[in-house]
Amino acid sequence: MIKVLDMKFIRYANIFGNITKIRCNHCFEYNNAIIFVIPRMFVMKAIGKDNQNLETLSRIIGKRVKIVALPHGVEDIENFVSMITRPVRFKGIEIIGGEAIISAGSQSKASLIGKNKIRLNEMENILGQYFDVKKVRIK
Repeated sequence: MIKVLDMKFIRYANIFGNITKIRCNHCFEYNNAIIFVIPRMFVMKAIGKDNQNLETLSRIIGKRVKIVALPHGVEDIENFVSMITRPVRFKGIEIIGGEAIISAGSQSKASLIGKNKIRLNEMENILGQYFDVKKVRIK
């Protein structure tokens, strides 16, 4: 699992660590939100009492912020993707030979693909880094 960080995301991870006192090894952008991935046992501590840490991070970074749990293998893919794409809902995910197929309704389908397939490409990069998925299709 290769995770790519550029200087902007390293800066975000440092800000996250300074505010929450939890080390973040990876963060990425999806749908104009910065998503931090941390071990499951630290998620509630990272969010903070009354979402205080989340709001502080959002104010400093200037974008929406989400905190999600690090997935434990392919069996956790559906939960991981639903946390990233929330509030958009989908019916399910199948992985067939390095390809992830996300089943969704017509409105959700449009939201998951995005204008000029931007969200679809972001999802491909994310799932490629965590689950070794080469292609993502939405049906």
